Amino acid sequence: MVPEIILNNGVKIPSLGLGTYQLRGKNVERVVSYALDVGYRHIDTAMAYTNEKRIGTILQQNDVPRADIFITTKLWNIDHGYEAALKAIETSLQKLSLDYVDLYLIHWPVEGFIETWGAMEEILASGKARAIGVSNFMIPHLEKLLATTKVVPFVNQIECTPYLHSREILEYCKKRGITITASSPLTRGTKLDDPRLINIASNYGKSPAQILIRWGIQHGLVEIPKSTQEHRIKENIQVFDFMISKKDMKELDGFNEDLRVHGSSVHKKLAEKYLG
Repeated sequence: MVPEIILNNGVKIPSLGLGTYQLRGKNVERVVSYALDVGYRHIDTAMAYTNEKRIGTILQQNDVPRADIFITTKLWNIDHGYEAALKAIETSLQKLSLDYVDLYLIHWPVEGFIETWGAMEEILASGKARAIGVSNFMIPHLEKLLATTKVVPFVNQIECTPYLHSREILEYCKKRGITITASSPLTRGTKLDDPRLINIASNYGKSPAQILIRWGIQHGLVEIPKSTQEHRIKENIQVFDFMISKKDMKELDGFNEDLRVHGSSVHKKLAEKYLG
């Protein structure tokens, strides 16, 4: 069983889920079906990933009860604004073949996100999302949002690994009861051959990927690793039978090099513009 984290409105989110960024075509059905079969109960998608419809098909075909699956999706940049956001959630729900999602996020802090947040609150009140939050928001964005609303985002999804250990934003969110979901927790594979990481993994008889995921779990983060390979999907969820020692956690914390691994040109441009 994957432990759950209680969001600041009482909704429980599994601390580990399946990321689906760049998961397309028949791989969507294969990967999501397999993940559900081996125990995943949290699926993270987005309008921009263009795989909501295929995920919806699997959700309809799978035997796991809807109430046992936590679905996150995100509002894309072209859908900002009050009316546009209300339409966007309807589109996502239709594609996912769902009456509600468990978590709905603003994908990027583009211009107009304050007005959009008003729609997010309406979406929450209507029950079309059990929780709402943001993604890729840094402290200045959160400060601007919190100055205008009483509804604090329940989640902020940001890139976070030992190699991008942004303590300031983590502490800021922790103080305000905002749960962090760590995107790209496996550094897109770029650091899995780090000798220091391999050495720590060998101490526990685990893989470097499992150490990265466990590091986030022990920091109270929600981890959403992605893989298209079944043995790795299964391996990624097998991280609840050991604890990383305080000594090794401290060493991992010291790996920070401000490494961002969002690889697509779109994400690079957005990160440069909105994360600065």
